[in-house]
Amino acid sequence: MKILVIGGGNMGMTYAQSFLRSHIVTPDQMIILEKSEDKAQKLKALNIGTVHGEPGDYVKEADLIIMAVKPQDCEDVFKRIQPWIDKQQVVLSIMAGVTMDKIGVSLQTSKVVRAMPNLPAQVGLGMTVFTSTAEVTRIELVMVQNLLNSTGKTLFVSNEELIDAATAISGSGPAYVFFFMQSLIDAGIQLGFERAQAELLAFQTFKGAVESYNKNNFSCNEWISKVSSKGGTTEAAFNRLKEREVHDALQQAYINAYNRAQELSKM
Repeated sequence: MKILVIGGGNMGMTYAQSFLRSHIVTPDQMIILEKSEDKAQKLKALNIGTVHGEPGDYVKEADLIIMAVKPQDCEDVFKRIQPWIDKQQVVLSIMAGVTMDKIGVSLQTSKVVRAMPNLPAQVGLGMTVFTSTAEVTRIELVMVQNLLNSTGKTLFVSNEELIDAATAISGSGPAYVFFFMQSLIDAGIQLGFERAQAELLAFQTFKGAVESYNKNNFSCNEWISKVSSKGGTTEAAFNRLKEREVHDALQQAYINAYNRAQELSKM
């Protein structure tokens, strides 16, 4: 199998390196298209595949084409590569807000997979939600899922609108987590800890909470009850959160992210 990654940015290289690290492909089977000459030279030095600056006949050799460019650059990329696209190739897009219909019409192909990864994919702990057109065969879909699994966990959905929902939840989700971690760090410093100490407290607390959740069969609300006690410190904190309606504000924030994802899909 040959894989062409279009776009040598963070996510494009995350996939290329994950596939190689998992021994799914060899450098001889990896092709990278990067129009920036400076970036292309840096990629060549990594020896992770054959690097090109312009489309050519080699595009036809790829079994899978991964679109890892910025959404605002997609029109230009579509025009540049369309003449070399074969209808038997599978096109996997990780471009936020670019629909499968848009990709299919622009590239004149029908085998399209659309995925929404997130930042932790860079460390093998990503969450990727993906869907596909009906023309993608079951074998091809399994192949794509195996590739995506090399960066973490995956979830297939049949409704493309859920990709926008995933953008709001798991796609933007790491930023929400960092926001809460930063609030703990800031509070720790305010209460007298050194910054390094506050960062350790916040990091280990988050890591421990997630591991506890993963290794036991309790809901989040059940875990909250286990940490809380009547008239205790946790209850005092949650009373303040309830007063400020923080839960409702967060729910609306996530919905705002979803609405924006839908707006981008329609642009």
